[in-house]
Amino acid sequence: MAPAVAAAASQVLREREILDAVSTSAAALSLVGSSFIVLCYLLFRELRKFSFKLVFFLAVSDMFCSLFTIMGGPSNAFYCFAHDYSAHFFCVASFLWTTSIAFTLHRTVVKHKTDVEEFGSIFHLYVWGTSLATTVLRSIGSDNGRPGTWCWIQQGSMAKVLHLVTFYLPLWGAILYNGYTYFQVNHMINNATRMAVGISDRSIQSDVRADKKAFNRWGYYPLILIGSWAFATINRLHDFANPGHRIFWLSILDVGFAGLMGLFNSIAYGLNSSVRRAIAERLDTYLPERFKRSLPTLTRFKSQQENELASLIVDASNT
Repeated sequence: MAPAVAAAASQVLREREILDAVSTSAAALSLVGSSFIVLCYLLFRELRKFSFKLVFFLAVSDMFCSLFTIMGGPSNAFYCFAHDYSAHFFCVASFLWTTSIAFTLHRTVVKHKTDVEEFGSIFHLYVWGTSLATTVLRSIGSDNGRPGTWCWIQQGSMAKVLHLVTFYLPLWGAILYNGYTYFQVNHMINNATRMAVGISDRSIQSDVRADKKAFNRWGYYPLILIGSWAFATINRLHDFANPGHRIFWLSILDVGFAGLMGLFNSIAYGLNSSVRRAIAERLDTYLPERFKRSLPTLTRFKSQQENELASLIVDASNT
């Protein structure tokens, strides 16, 4: 009996170490990516437009979500508490900022409104207030912070239901809203494309094609949340339906993809043409001439005028 118990304990320890390594590695990549976007915003004054401010706060949320995920550890009650509730707060804030970006894009491009900057305070109240409310509600009936096998394991059906309601319900609400927004925007662009076909002005056709290309990229953004949290959602539902029967490979996919959300967001939302152009201009200014010749993309980025998320919102709001 004793050898069997020892073997089971050893197996649990190995699995915990593997999951810790996967979670920490994924969160570290996200921390690097989101920190890079934050740094770009702070260094490059030309990026401090309203549209990129939203991306900045998205990156800040991802940065702290990743940081507290790395800090988590079941051997210490305080770090367990910091991991669970702080990571919950900033992860919820992260996908709520994506809905703010989606709302801004939809209002600017589809409804042709130029008042998006007036929603800045409302966005902050909505994102931080909702994140705080869900975090407080989740603490009801939860024993998180008590050292155990995993910080995110909650005892009792009430705590698990609250986790689903306070995290996964707003998550999938954000996914549905972002998807609906893309559908509306894409529908408008398709109509504009069909109208442009009958226009002989090649410049208008070129502009419409550029807009279409940009919004096709936007269509992938809802997939970031789906890809990041699909396995986590399945894992939570499985744990709720079959308590005590955790699937190890599903847990690996859970912590791995969820931890990469910040990296995915930083690439999709942050590395747009404005950021690349700002970096290229700094390199062009400070790099010695012999190094510039080995980087032909500098000239291309300086002259390139892509119609991506940030530039579309800024340009439309300034008309």
